[in-house]
Amino acid sequence: MTSHPPLLSLDHQVRMFRVLSWSSCHSTTWLRLLSILWVGLSPCSSVHQHSHPHSIKIPGDITLGGLFPVHARGHAGVPCGEIKKEKGIHRLEAMMYALDQINSDPELLPNITLGARILDTCSRDTYALEQSLTFVQALIQKDTSDIRCSNGEQPIIRKPERVVGVIGASGSSVSIMVANVLRLFEIPQISYASTAPELSDNNRYDFFSRVVPPDSYQAQAMVDIVKALGWNYVSTLASEGNYGESGVDAFVQISREAGGLCIAQSLKIPREPKPGEFDKIIKRLMETPNARGVIIFAHEDDIKQVLEAAKKSNLTGQFKFVGSDSWGAKSSPILDQEEVAEGAVTILPKRASIDGFDQYFTTRSLENNRRNIWFAEFWEDDFRCKLTRPGIKIDPEKKKCTGEERISRDSHYEQEGKVQFVIDAVYAMAHALHNMHQDLCPGAMGVCDKMDPVEGRLLLSYIHSVNFNGSAGTAVLFNENGDAPGRYDIFQYQMTNTSNPGYRVIGQWTNNLRLNVEEMQWTGGSRQIPDSVCSFPCRSGERKKMVKGVPCCWHCELCDGYQFQADEFNCEMCPFDMRPTLNRTACRPTPIIKLEWHSPWAVIPLFLAILGILATLSVIITFIRFNDTPIVRAAGRELSYVLLTGIFLIYFITFLMIAEPGTVVCAFRRLLLGLGMCITYSAMLTKTNRIYRIFEQGKKSVTPPKFISPTSQLMITFILISVQVVGVFIWFGVMPPHTIVDYDEQRPPNPELARGILKCDIADLSLICCLSYSILLMVTCTVYAVKSRGVPETFNEAKPIGFTMYTTCIVWLAFVPIFFGTAQSTEKMFIQTTTLTVSMSLSASVSLGMLYIPKVYVIIFHPEQNVQKRKRSFKAVVQAATMSSRLSQKSISDKQNGETKIEPDRTQPPFRASLSSAFSVVSHLTKVY
Repeated sequence: MTSHPPLLSLDHQVRMFRVLSWSSCHSTTWLRLLSILWVGLSPCSSVHQHSHPHSIKIPGDITLGGLFPVHARGHAGVPCGEIKKEKGIHRLEAMMYALDQINSDPELLPNITLGARILDTCSRDTYALEQSLTFVQALIQKDTSDIRCSNGEQPIIRKPERVVGVIGASGSSVSIMVANVLRLFEIPQISYASTAPELSDNNRYDFFSRVVPPDSYQAQAMVDIVKALGWNYVSTLASEGNYGESGVDAFVQISREAGGLCIAQSLKIPREPKPGEFDKIIKRLMETPNARGVIIFAHEDDIKQVLEAAKKSNLTGQFKFVGSDSWGAKSSPILDQEEVAEGAVTILPKRASIDGFDQYFTTRSLENNRRNIWFAEFWEDDFRCKLTRPGIKIDPEKKKCTGEERISRDSHYEQEGKVQFVIDAVYAMAHALHNMHQDLCPGAMGVCDKMDPVEGRLLLSYIHSVNFNGSAGTAVLFNENGDAPGRYDIFQYQMTNTSNPGYRVIGQWTNNLRLNVEEMQWTGGSRQIPDSVCSFPCRSGERKKMVKGVPCCWHCELCDGYQFQADEFNCEMCPFDMRPTLNRTACRPTPIIKLEWHSPWAVIPLFLAILGILATLSVIITFIRFNDTPIVRAAGRELSYVLLTGIFLIYFITFLMIAEPGTVVCAFRRLLLGLGMCITYSAMLTKTNRIYRIFEQGKKSVTPPKFISPTSQLMITFILISVQVVGVFIWFGVMPPHTIVDYDEQRPPNPELARGILKCDIADLSLICCLSYSILLMVTCTVYAVKSRGVPETFNEAKPIGFTMYTTCIVWLAFVPIFFGTAQSTEKMFIQTTTLTVSMSLSASVSLGMLYIPKVYVIIFHPEQNVQKRKRSFKAVVQAATMSSRLSQKSISDKQNGETKIEPDRTQPPFRASLSSAFSVVSHLTKVY
């Protein structure tokens, strides 16, 4: 017999080639499958002449396909491995249970029986694709007109059952592979376990729907959990493949969009890990020890080996895992690794145990479940026994199955977590068919012509429109992408402080997170949430200096000096009159200080001033009391009182310099600071000038010089003083006196020591200018004192005034470096004030001590010397003084020339008369003029 492959419609051929071009990486697989499809569907081929040995066929009016991982992935080229009891048999039986419930329900699809063709995917995407070609056989257009059997007759072609929809698959990679074939033939597909985010792409997987939420929802829930725990620096770990990689990608993408969460490392677990691979992964994770939170999208076996590697590295308690639904609330991944897994937070789509399925499944036996072709294999594995088969010897070491064993009674049974979703997927398909039947076949009993065949695209629209309460009582519905709403339970594995260690529900996520943090426990039963942050929050007064490229990592820098923390990232300087608070989060006013009366800097100046004032007052009182005595008159009463007034003001200025600054105080400071010295040195200058002119005039003639009378002397003194007074009042007009607070003077590096100093607005330069006139008078007076040094000391006050001025100059020469040398000191104002007042008091004391204390001493203690002498004419006085001066000069000259002369007898009358005349010079001048 000759045969040709059946022909696909042009439209389906175009779609098939689109699929081929879509996945170049699987091109060999696709070509091989296409060959199988064309050859395998030949009417007379042997492949087609027998039933499907690896599928379950349940007859019905409408057939649904089913894809379940009944067996694990095989090794060494074998497609299938050991049987999977929970993920395989439990889920498969859940579909058959759902079909039984629907077919027995008089309200749902009445008079219509749902059948099924259930296939084993062996947990391998390529194998599942080969198996799923069974679902499209009935949709292939076959031209058998030129086909003849070997006897020349036309073949009898058995029409394959038409699959209107497929329930499955489990793994996302399997669903993706199968979905690309089913969409070519417009067969709707509802998955019960595939959660890969890319399956939400309605353009590529438009016929795919699922009753479980996609991993994008799961990833969002995990991001919310991480943020609720206060973590911002985590690592991710994914099993290589669609599930793990797409889950981590979704987590990374959502965390990037949400902000405030950084990925320290993103690691992959290879499909075929080499020995030591998991130890390397743990070592890599420890490269970022601050990232204690590990987001893990991995398969059960990979999770178990990660925990083993962490335990092996003695890192129990180091990592805090946040696991996806593949971990969920399963015990197998953490078996014998409970200590490492303690505190792990896992997520699982909200589910419930279906009591009806438990009753159904625990009553299954070899006798009543012959429709499940893999049930005998499950039986052997579940009860650890061996069934007898014709021609096969039983291993004597294994127990023989009796068939009387019962599930749950003789073996451990726990309902697999996705059973609910398998049932909901089948019911979703049934509700869609029911609604479609009501619209297309109103009142018809059974399937009408409009539903024979069922149009796949129309059925898809009905699937997306379903909305009913599922097996767990929650709503089953789909969005525009065919995804179910996100509903998750959040678990934590707890060991301590619980009577029954295990997983405990600590929250829920339904579009938003509800987490009971107070119910969480960590390693050792601690309630304190462990840290998983790149950088800890900066303390008050510290700004964040971000690490380039890592927005969750930063260095903390203290706002130093006079800076305060303006915001999280910036420090700013406090205003000039403020300083930062102790925690440097704000500014506070700088304390204002002044020179206090009790300050050490004020005690010494005040002590000297008080002594000086008392001494000055004593002299003034003495002079007033003995006003008409010869010594007082000889000292020049009028100028002496003026000079003593100046000395008093010099002492008194100390009190103004220490008093609290104010407008009045500042005004008197300006006025009296230079006025006291001006009065003193003006009077001294007038005295020295008068004496100098008298004796210079006496050398030339006997005529007295002009302006040597007391009145003239007072006029000269007041004219000199007026210059100072006029200058001060001009200063008042240009810059009225006022106070300022100087914040720069005491502004050390430590702001806690900063102080504002309340003082008068008198700059250092202004102070020097104020004293400069007095200094000029002092220097001029000193010059005259030097010029008058040749006058015999018994004739006048020139020499005491000279010594006074020499000493005063020394005092003020010492004052200048001290005053200006402390300009950079934090105690500048105190030092300068003390230096100035002490210098002025010392200069006043020198004047008082050298000019008046000796006179007071004579007046008080030697009154016999304070008597009137004989009056002489001005001419005689001048001649006597001149003669005495000449004799002194001649004596000095003779000594220099080496001559020695016999001095005259001082007992002789002429010499005594000359000496007596010298003593009476000043007194005579004062009385006469």
